[in-house]
Amino acid sequence: MKKITTFTLLMVSFFAAAQQEKVDQKVNALLKKMTLEEKIGQLNQYTGDNAATGPITINENKQAEIKAGLIGSMLNVVGTRYTRQYQELAMQSRLKIPLLFGQDVIHGYKTTFPIPLAEAASWDLAAIELAARVAATEASASGIHWTFAPMVDIARDPRWGRVMEGAGEDTYLGSKIAYARVKGFQGNKLGDLNSVMACVKHFAAYGAAVGGRDYNSVDMSERMLLETYLPPFKAALDAGAATFMNSFNDLNGIPATANVHLQRDILKAKWNFQGFVVSDWGSIGEMVAHGYSKDLKAAALAAITAGSDMDMESNAYRYHLAELVKEGKVAVDLIDDAVKRILRKKFELGLFEDPYRYSDQKRADKALSNPENRKAALEVAQKSIVLLKNDNETLPISKNVKTIAFIGPMVKEYKANMGFWSVELPEVDYDKWVISQWDGLQNKVGKNTKLLYAKGCEVDGDNKDGFAEAVAAAKQADVVILSIGERRDMSGEAKSRSDLRLPVVQEDLVKAIQATGKPVVVLINAGRPLVFNWTADNVPAIVYTWWLGTEAGTAIANVLFGDYNPSGKLPMTFPREVGQVPIYYNHFSTGRPPKDEDAKNYVSAYIDLKNSPKFPFGYGLSYTKFNYADLKLSSTKMKNKETIKISFQLSNVGKVAGEEVVQLYLKDKFGSVVRPVLELRDFQKVKLNAGESKTIEFTIDKEKLSFYNNKLEWTAEPGDFEVMIGASSADIKLKADFELL
Repeated sequence: MKKITTFTLLMVSFFAAAQQEKVDQKVNALLKKMTLEEKIGQLNQYTGDNAATGPITINENKQAEIKAGLIGSMLNVVGTRYTRQYQELAMQSRLKIPLLFGQDVIHGYKTTFPIPLAEAASWDLAAIELAARVAATEASASGIHWTFAPMVDIARDPRWGRVMEGAGEDTYLGSKIAYARVKGFQGNKLGDLNSVMACVKHFAAYGAAVGGRDYNSVDMSERMLLETYLPPFKAALDAGAATFMNSFNDLNGIPATANVHLQRDILKAKWNFQGFVVSDWGSIGEMVAHGYSKDLKAAALAAITAGSDMDMESNAYRYHLAELVKEGKVAVDLIDDAVKRILRKKFELGLFEDPYRYSDQKRADKALSNPENRKAALEVAQKSIVLLKNDNETLPISKNVKTIAFIGPMVKEYKANMGFWSVELPEVDYDKWVISQWDGLQNKVGKNTKLLYAKGCEVDGDNKDGFAEAVAAAKQADVVILSIGERRDMSGEAKSRSDLRLPVVQEDLVKAIQATGKPVVVLINAGRPLVFNWTADNVPAIVYTWWLGTEAGTAIANVLFGDYNPSGKLPMTFPREVGQVPIYYNHFSTGRPPKDEDAKNYVSAYIDLKNSPKFPFGYGLSYTKFNYADLKLSSTKMKNKETIKISFQLSNVGKVAGEEVVQLYLKDKFGSVVRPVLELRDFQKVKLNAGESKTIEFTIDKEKLSFYNNKLEWTAEPGDFEVMIGASSADIKLKADFELL
């Protein structure tokens, strides 16, 4: 069997190489026919005239330029009708080179899935891949070739609004999710009609923007870059990612768009990336505002030299590259390399064989009405919910409850449940397409349960006129559900916040409802970790619902009534106060670590606040209880090329079936550079019936022990290690020591 498998892999590899050679031959043949202006046209991307994700830029010459072969790609052109119209213009050009159509399909197309940070809370790689697969199927059927996702930026600062678009703070988890999302978007191979090209962004280190302020500078050591921020990009590349997008920030003084080290040295040389790099919206032109380039012409020179292949919406290449070539400042070889990379993808997508193959309205109608897509959205939404608190088993709510008061500004919202970066199609009535939280609860409860509603207040402001009605409804109820949080546009691009607290009016509403003495369940809708200390300390049950998408209401109702046992775990640390930010679990120790939470004097601590977070990375409750026992190591000593097998017994000692995310952390006790206090190095999501036990196994190898040493070499150093098995980064159940020889 092994010989057959090896032979099959060799044949697949040989066939793929032969196919690639044929594509390269076609690319080279076409390149020879192209003028310099036509080559530069392939490096130029324009937006459509509406539904823009950036400023709408009207270009009256757009159609003429497409006919002249001076545009290679467009974004924000949605639907088979419009993509076909623009493609027909491209087919009037001299060489009939088809356009690429890109779109921000971040967490769904028509069927909206949870925001990416919420999906990361599922710790369920198969579910995350499924969400991307459905999004790709719908988008590709609607004329889209290319999605500007996944975002794989590691983010440790919840002030940064774009945390909602990524996988959180951890490199290992983020790398696994990056791989899954690329596989989901691209499917079996590029060119399949249900596949879209992934675009891995933002290269690189954008998530470390100073002060959590979007577009801001980043300054970090090369070790931090290599060890913490780049691995998710490499994982995405290993999954076959077709394209990369550079980032808005400067890194150590060099804008990423002009960063030779990032794009030429690491991505294209060291990693041998064969796809193409697109700038972020206008980022080439923005290098003038950075104070890096004198003018747009100088910016074009810097970007093409650094390896930025396609210019999104700066017009820098369109108007200046030819001049730079004629002046001898840009070699034609640089232009040719960028053009080849783009043409190669167009051939792989099959666009030269049939430029309209993704613009089939019948296929679009079928894909966008597939009921299985909603089922997938519900599955992923349920898995993304995190139960933060459940004192006195307030949840799940009994199905025999007589009266429920559902209160808060989010209860009857529809589009809000889609969260930021959702695609809004003009033909969709989202008040009918999205299941609101009110609708979800109505569909869940029986005829014998009475539902009361009061809005209570707006998301922000100071108007408390609705409090009296809300309190009156609460007093009539057996249980109160409060739905509060951010607006959908309070997290996302350009949505940095200096204050992460719940708006005061909402926490005042919580206080008023809690004072009634009724059992209270709080749902928090948000795109990032928020600070809600009073609520966390006083309300018996808290459910973090993020923004869950099309099936939000049904998913939330299923969790509230116990039809789905929540299994989500936090992918980001939740601070007690914004003064702790940036805060993350895998920090370094210091020479004066506090021995406990009360230690304050002459140790690394705050005099007015605990060091620990409000809710730690990896945290999340269930309606059942899990017991960890009987940790075993196959050996306590390990040589470089050997492995150690880890096993322990996991038991569901509660009354209902549930899933537990078992987390393996490692600590390198000393090294040539200081190492984190602990690091996630593996995890499994395990489902157990009530009373069921299972032996869980992990393997530790050299790779899991490796890091960049004091010479920036990727290696594992001999020494003492501690393995920790836990339910979160702060809830370690089992420990053992071993030695790398």
